[in-house]
Amino acid sequence: MATAVIATSKLRLVFQVGMDDDGKPLLKAKTFSNIQKSATADQLFQAAQAIIGLSGDTLSNIERVDNSDLLA
Repeated sequence: MATAVIATSKLRLVFQVGMDDDGKPLLKAKTFSNIQKSATADQLFQAAQAIIGLSGDTLSNIERVDNSDLLA
């Protein structure tokens, strides 16, 4: 049976920076690499809140991006 082992973890913040001509939101993402694989959702949320406080844009989404190696 195969198992997945987290290789890297990133924190991705997506901001709405405006609207296009059709009224759809324009999004911009900022990715923070080298996040500890053992970081909990609460810890990442707290870090994101601190970063968001420094930004003048409206937050759209907070994402955790994990890349895993599959082992047989």
